[in-house]
Amino acid sequence: MAKYYRPANLADALAALASASGSAYPLAGGTDLLVGLRHRRIEPSLIVDLKGITDLPDPIEVTDAVVRIGPTLTMAALIANPTVRQWYPALVEAALTVGSVAIRNRASLIGNSCNASPAADTAGALLVHDASAIIASHDGNRTVAMDDFFLGPRRTLCGPGELVIRIDLPRPAPGSSSAFQRLTRRRGVDLATVSVAASVDRDHRVTLGLGAVGPRPLRAEFEPRGCNLDDGAALTQALEVAAPISDIRGSRKYRLATVRVLAKRAIRTAAQRRHDRKEAS
Repeated sequence: MAKYYRPANLADALAALASASGSAYPLAGGTDLLVGLRHRRIEPSLIVDLKGITDLPDPIEVTDAVVRIGPTLTMAALIANPTVRQWYPALVEAALTVGSVAIRNRASLIGNSCNASPAADTAGALLVHDASAIIASHDGNRTVAMDDFFLGPRRTLCGPGELVIRIDLPRPAPGSSSAFQRLTRRRGVDLATVSVAASVDRDHRVTLGLGAVGPRPLRAEFEPRGCNLDDGAALTQALEVAAPISDIRGSRKYRLATVRVLAKRAIRTAAQRRHDRKEAS
Protein backbone atom coordinates (compact mmCIF):
# COMPACT_ATOMS: atom_id res chain seq x y z
CA MET A 1 0.00 0.00 0.00
CA ALA A 2 1.44 3.34 -1.08
CA LYS A 3 1.83 6.11 1.47
CA TYR A 4 0.17 9.45 0.69
CA TYR A 5 1.77 12.84 1.37
CA ARG A 6 0.37 16.31 0.67
CA PRO A 7 3.19 18.87 1.08
CA ALA A 8 2.57 22.59 1.46
CA ASN A 9 5.59 23.79 -0.54
CA LEU A 10 7.88 22.70 -3.34
CA ALA A 11 10.90 22.11 -1.09
CA ASP A 12 8.95 19.59 0.99
CA ALA A 13 7.68 17.87 -2.15
CA LEU A 14 11.20 17.51 -3.55
CA ALA A 15 12.47 16.23 -0.21
CA ALA A 16 9.73 13.61 -0.09
CA LEU A 17 10.38 12.48 -3.66
CA ALA A 18 14.13 12.26 -3.02
CA SER A 19 13.89 10.36 0.27
CA ALA A 20 11.24 7.81 -0.66
CA SER A 21 12.21 4.20 -0.18
CA GLY A 22 11.12 2.79 -3.50
CA SER A 23 9.34 4.59 -6.30
CA ALA A 24 7.56 7.87 -5.62
CA TYR A 25 4.96 9.39 -7.93
CA PRO A 26 3.71 12.99 -7.99
CA LEU A 27 -0.05 13.44 -8.25
CA ALA A 28 -1.54 16.34 -10.20
CA GLY A 29 -4.59 15.44 -12.30
CA GLY A 30 -4.17 11.73 -11.60
CA THR A 31 -5.91 10.51 -14.75
CA ASP A 32 -3.02 8.21 -15.66
CA LEU A 33 -1.69 7.50 -12.16
CA LEU A 34 -4.99 6.40 -10.64
CA VAL A 35 -5.72 4.05 -13.53
CA GLY A 36 -2.27 2.52 -13.13
CA LEU A 37 -2.85 2.04 -9.41
CA ARG A 38 -6.28 0.52 -9.94
CA HIS A 39 -4.95 -2.04 -12.42
CA ARG A 40 -1.76 -2.61 -10.42
CA ARG A 41 0.45 -1.67 -13.35
CA ILE A 42 2.37 0.56 -10.96
CA GLU A 43 2.93 0.05 -7.23
CA PRO A 44 4.64 3.14 -5.80
CA SER A 45 5.82 3.37 -2.23
CA LEU A 46 4.78 7.03 -2.01
CA ILE A 47 2.31 9.36 -3.73
CA VAL A 48 3.10 13.06 -3.39
CA ASP A 49 0.01 15.21 -3.98
CA LEU A 50 0.97 18.50 -5.64
CA LYS A 51 -2.40 20.21 -5.33
CA GLY A 52 -1.71 21.78 -1.93
CA ILE A 53 1.66 23.32 -2.88
CA THR A 54 1.48 27.11 -2.69
CA ASP A 55 4.73 28.03 -4.45
CA LEU A 56 4.38 26.13 -7.70
CA PRO A 57 4.52 28.20 -10.91
CA ASP A 58 1.20 29.68 -11.98
CA PRO A 59 -0.98 27.42 -14.15
CA ILE A 60 -0.23 29.64 -17.13
CA GLU A 61 1.80 32.80 -17.70
CA VAL A 62 1.80 34.60 -21.05
CA THR A 63 4.51 37.03 -22.10
CA ASP A 64 5.38 38.54 -25.48
CA ALA A 65 8.03 35.86 -26.05
CA VAL A 66 6.86 32.70 -24.28
CA VAL A 67 3.94 30.90 -22.70
CA ARG A 68 4.85 29.20 -19.41
CA ILE A 69 2.69 26.28 -18.31
CA GLY A 70 2.66 25.06 -14.72
CA PRO A 71 1.90 21.60 -13.31
CA THR A 72 -1.71 22.36 -12.41
CA LEU A 73 -2.89 23.62 -15.82
CA THR A 74 -5.56 21.24 -17.11
CA MET A 75 -6.07 20.30 -20.72
CA ALA A 76 -9.42 22.09 -20.67
CA ALA A 77 -7.86 25.33 -19.44
CA LEU A 78 -5.09 25.00 -22.02
CA ILE A 79 -7.62 24.60 -24.81
CA ALA A 80 -9.68 27.59 -23.63
CA ASN A 81 -6.77 30.04 -23.40
CA PRO A 82 -7.02 32.54 -26.30
CA THR A 83 -3.25 33.01 -26.69
CA VAL A 84 -2.64 29.27 -26.81
CA ARG A 85 -5.40 28.92 -29.41
CA GLN A 86 -3.84 31.66 -31.55
CA TRP A 87 -0.18 30.66 -31.28
CA TYR A 88 -0.28 26.87 -30.98
CA PRO A 89 -3.17 25.43 -33.01
CA ALA A 90 -1.54 21.99 -33.26
CA LEU A 91 -1.29 21.77 -29.47
CA VAL A 92 -4.93 22.79 -29.03
CA GLU A 93 -6.09 20.23 -31.59
CA ALA A 94 -3.99 17.55 -29.91
CA ALA A 95 -5.28 18.42 -26.43
CA LEU A 96 -8.86 18.20 -27.72
CA THR A 97 -8.30 14.50 -28.53
CA VAL A 98 -7.09 13.60 -25.03
CA GLY A 99 -9.64 11.29 -23.42
CA SER A 100 -13.11 12.65 -22.73
CA VAL A 101 -14.36 16.03 -21.54
CA ALA A 102 -14.23 14.78 -17.96
CA ILE A 103 -10.61 13.65 -18.37
CA ARG A 104 -9.57 16.94 -19.97
CA ASN A 105 -11.08 18.79 -17.01
CA ARG A 106 -8.60 17.01 -14.70
CA ALA A 107 -5.62 15.90 -16.79
CA SER A 108 -2.62 18.24 -16.87
CA LEU A 109 -0.34 18.88 -19.81
CA ILE A 110 2.75 18.26 -17.67
CA GLY A 111 1.36 15.05 -16.24
CA ASN A 112 0.48 13.82 -19.72
CA SER A 113 4.01 14.59 -20.86
CA CYS A 114 5.64 12.90 -17.86
CA ASN A 115 3.59 9.77 -18.50
CA ALA A 116 5.73 9.50 -21.66
CA SER A 117 3.47 7.35 -23.78
CA PRO A 118 4.84 6.97 -27.33
CA ALA A 119 1.27 7.65 -28.47
CA ALA A 120 0.71 10.73 -26.27
CA ASP A 121 -1.43 13.13 -28.28
CA THR A 122 0.17 16.36 -27.09
CA ALA A 123 3.80 15.20 -27.32
CA GLY A 124 4.20 15.69 -31.06
CA ALA A 125 2.73 19.17 -30.86
CA LEU A 126 5.15 20.10 -28.08
CA LEU A 127 8.00 18.93 -30.31
CA VAL A 128 7.00 21.04 -33.32
CA HIS A 129 6.48 24.07 -31.07
CA ASP A 130 10.04 23.73 -29.66
CA ALA A 131 8.84 23.31 -26.08
CA SER A 132 11.21 22.77 -23.17
CA ALA A 133 10.74 21.32 -19.69
CA ILE A 134 12.05 22.90 -16.48
CA ILE A 135 12.97 20.16 -14.00
CA ALA A 136 13.41 21.02 -10.32
CA SER A 137 15.47 19.18 -7.71
CA HIS A 138 17.36 20.06 -4.51
CA ASP A 139 20.34 20.90 -6.73
CA GLY A 140 18.35 23.58 -8.57
CA ASN A 141 16.49 23.78 -11.86
CA ARG A 142 17.58 22.58 -15.27
CA THR A 143 16.01 23.13 -18.67
CA VAL A 144 15.81 20.41 -21.32
CA ALA A 145 14.26 20.40 -24.77
CA MET A 146 11.20 18.17 -25.02
CA ASP A 147 12.91 16.35 -27.88
CA ASP A 148 15.53 15.23 -25.33
CA PHE A 149 13.04 14.82 -22.47
CA PHE A 150 11.31 11.74 -23.89
CA LEU A 151 13.51 8.65 -23.58
CA GLY A 152 11.15 5.75 -24.18
CA PRO A 153 7.86 4.23 -23.00
CA ARG A 154 7.19 5.80 -19.58
CA ARG A 155 10.79 7.00 -19.35
CA THR A 156 11.90 10.64 -19.30
CA LEU A 157 14.85 12.72 -18.18
CA CYS A 158 12.97 13.54 -14.98
CA GLY A 159 14.69 11.25 -12.49
CA PRO A 160 14.08 10.22 -8.86
CA GLY A 161 13.80 13.24 -6.58
CA GLU A 162 12.99 15.54 -9.50
CA LEU A 163 9.80 17.24 -10.61
CA VAL A 164 8.79 18.97 -13.83
CA ILE A 165 7.56 22.34 -12.62
CA ARG A 166 7.02 24.06 -15.97
CA ILE A 167 6.83 23.65 -19.72
CA ASP A 168 7.91 26.67 -21.77
CA LEU A 169 6.54 27.29 -25.24
CA PRO A 170 8.36 29.98 -27.22
CA ARG A 171 6.20 32.23 -29.33
CA PRO A 172 6.11 30.88 -32.90
CA ALA A 173 8.06 32.83 -35.48
CA PRO A 174 6.03 35.30 -37.54
CA GLY A 175 4.61 33.74 -40.68
CA SER A 176 4.35 30.21 -39.29
CA SER A 177 1.44 27.99 -38.35
CA SER A 178 0.71 24.41 -37.30
CA ALA A 179 -1.86 21.61 -37.41
CA PHE A 180 -2.49 18.16 -35.92
CA GLN A 181 -3.85 14.94 -37.39
CA ARG A 182 -4.70 11.69 -35.60
CA LEU A 183 -6.10 8.26 -36.43
CA THR A 184 -7.64 5.87 -33.92
CA ARG A 185 -9.56 2.63 -34.21
CA ARG A 186 -12.76 4.27 -32.95
CA ARG A 187 -14.13 7.45 -31.44
CA GLY A 188 -13.71 7.97 -27.73
CA VAL A 189 -10.71 7.56 -25.49
CA ASP A 190 -8.65 5.07 -27.49
CA LEU A 191 -4.94 5.73 -27.95
CA ALA A 192 -3.78 7.00 -31.32
CA THR A 193 -2.84 4.45 -33.95
CA VAL A 194 -0.76 7.23 -35.52
CA SER A 195 -0.61 10.97 -34.88
CA VAL A 196 1.23 13.79 -36.63
CA ALA A 197 1.74 17.43 -35.70
CA ALA A 198 3.21 19.72 -38.36
CA SER A 199 4.43 23.29 -38.46
CA VAL A 200 5.30 25.31 -41.57
CA ASP A 201 7.34 28.50 -41.28
CA ARG A 202 7.55 31.54 -43.54
CA ASP A 203 10.38 29.94 -45.54
CA HIS A 204 8.30 26.76 -46.04
CA ARG A 205 10.47 24.69 -43.70
CA VAL A 206 8.44 21.84 -42.22
CA THR A 207 8.75 20.35 -38.74
CA LEU A 208 6.91 17.15 -37.84
CA GLY A 209 6.09 15.60 -34.47
CA LEU A 210 5.21 11.91 -34.84
CA GLY A 211 3.32 9.78 -32.33
CA ALA A 212 2.86 5.99 -32.08
CA VAL A 213 5.51 5.23 -34.71
CA GLY A 214 8.49 4.69 -32.41
CA PRO A 215 9.45 3.98 -28.81
CA ARG A 216 9.08 7.69 -28.04
CA PRO A 217 7.54 10.74 -29.75
CA LEU A 218 9.73 11.65 -32.73
CA ARG A 219 10.69 14.92 -34.36
CA ALA A 220 11.65 15.33 -38.02
CA GLU A 221 12.38 18.33 -40.25
CA PHE A 222 12.73 18.94 -43.96
CA GLU A 223 12.92 21.73 -46.50
CA PRO A 224 10.88 21.14 -49.66
CA ARG A 225 12.38 22.13 -52.96
CA GLY A 226 11.24 25.68 -53.54
CA CYS A 227 7.71 26.21 -52.27
CA ASN A 228 6.56 22.68 -53.12
CA LEU A 229 5.15 21.38 -49.84
CA ASP A 230 4.11 18.19 -51.66
CA ASP A 231 7.77 17.31 -52.22
CA GLY A 232 7.39 13.55 -51.81
CA ALA A 233 11.09 12.77 -51.79
CA ALA A 234 11.81 15.23 -48.96
CA LEU A 235 8.88 13.92 -46.94
CA THR A 236 9.96 10.32 -47.48
CA GLN A 237 13.43 11.11 -46.20
CA ALA A 238 12.05 12.94 -43.15
CA LEU A 239 9.78 10.00 -42.28
CA GLU A 240 12.66 7.53 -42.25
CA VAL A 241 12.88 8.25 -38.51
CA ALA A 242 9.61 6.35 -38.01
CA ALA A 243 10.06 2.81 -36.72
CA PRO A 244 6.60 1.56 -35.72
CA ILE A 245 5.75 -1.85 -34.34
CA SER A 246 2.76 -4.07 -35.05
CA ASP A 247 0.23 -4.30 -32.24
CA ILE A 248 -3.51 -4.44 -31.63
CA ARG A 249 -3.99 -0.92 -33.03
CA GLY A 250 -2.27 -1.48 -36.35
CA SER A 251 0.49 -3.25 -38.21
CA ARG A 252 3.89 -1.75 -38.91
CA LYS A 253 3.06 -1.55 -42.63
CA TYR A 254 -0.27 0.16 -41.97
CA ARG A 255 1.31 2.70 -39.64
CA LEU A 256 4.06 3.54 -42.13
CA ALA A 257 1.44 4.20 -44.81
CA THR A 258 -0.81 6.13 -42.45
CA VAL A 259 1.89 8.41 -41.04
CA ARG A 260 2.66 9.60 -44.56
CA VAL A 261 -1.00 10.39 -45.28
CA LEU A 262 -1.49 12.20 -41.98
CA ALA A 263 1.74 14.15 -42.43
CA LYS A 264 0.55 15.43 -45.81
CA ARG A 265 -2.79 16.46 -44.34
CA ALA A 266 -1.22 18.23 -41.38
CA ILE A 267 1.30 20.03 -43.58
CA ARG A 268 -1.39 21.24 -45.97
CA THR A 269 -3.63 22.42 -43.14
CA ALA A 270 -0.75 24.29 -41.47
CA ALA A 271 0.20 25.87 -44.79
CA GLN A 272 -3.40 26.95 -45.43
CA ARG A 273 -3.60 28.53 -41.99
CA ARG A 274 -0.35 30.33 -42.65
CA HIS A 275 -1.76 31.62 -45.93
CA ASP A 276 -5.06 32.69 -44.33
CA ARG A 277 -3.24 34.64 -41.62
CA LYS A 278 -1.10 36.36 -44.21
CA GLU A 279 -4.19 37.32 -46.22
CA ALA A 280 -5.96 38.58 -43.10
CA SER A 281 -3.05 40.83 -42.18
